[in-house]
Amino acid sequence: MRILISGSSGLIGSALCVALAEQGHEIIRLVRSKEADGVYWNPDSLEIDASGLENIQAVIHLAGKNVASERWTESVKREIRDSRVRGTRLLAGTLAQMQTPPKVLITASAIGYYGDRGDEILTEDSPAGTGFLAEVCEEWERAVEPAREKGIRVVCLRLGTVLDPNEGALAKMLRPFRFGLGGIMGTGEQYWSWITLKDVVSAVIHCLQNEEINGPVNCTSPNPVTNREFTETLADTLSRPAFMPAPAFALILVLGEMAESLILSSVRVEPRKLLESGFHFRYPDLKGALMEMVGE
Repeated sequence: MRILISGSSGLIGSALCVALAEQGHEIIRLVRSKEADGVYWNPDSLEIDASGLENIQAVIHLAGKNVASERWTESVKREIRDSRVRGTRLLAGTLAQMQTPPKVLITASAIGYYGDRGDEILTEDSPAGTGFLAEVCEEWERAVEPAREKGIRVVCLRLGTVLDPNEGALAKMLRPFRFGLGGIMGTGEQYWSWITLKDVVSAVIHCLQNEEINGPVNCTSPNPVTNREFTETLADTLSRPAFMPAPAFALILVLGEMAESLILSSVRVEPRKLLESGFHFRYPDLKGALMEMVGE
């Protein structure tokens, strides 16, 4: 299968390219440089080389500004929204104009769609929440409509916190925890819905191959945990104490709105569509996942 991938150099994209290539698929990268190997596009100027999309059977769209890369000023929030909505709208609209479009478009979304929901169990049928990330995710998912209307099967992966020891949230937590400086964040009672990078890659491939799957798909472990549980499990896995709490006010003082949305909000997600379609999680439980990645 010839598969077009955007965001191929990111955490998920790079791992996915390796896995798909190992299965014998041909990977075509959507790139921002005309000099690079791949199909050129520039969402900022609404440019895309439509001719390079011919004979593509599937598209996996992962591109977007990292929401945790810097403090959320108004300009950064605009970049976060535009990098997702404008790019998705451009790609979906272009695919919809093709005479022979790909059969499937898998695009990233996020569990930020649900907002801060306490201990409510959230499935793909749950309504959107409130707040900046919820608004972005709603608009992001609506941007695929031209592709859906064309008859392309569309899957929107609502990604949880992706755990990997080398990049992302877990990588940032490891250093202080290894020095015994970890601790709960805020009250510690907020739910964190997580998933390992390996299970994300497997879930994307599962959605690619399973033609019955469409629409929003929660891409999280079936066992979300509270921040307190996450903290205690990570500390135990590293054989370190964890008695340095980070109060909510301190996190908000340092990180602003980003802390409220990414660290202090509670999102208890159930990956119902993945489970019902027969997907097997390699790492369904946090302890096993952390032991595999960082166990000492």
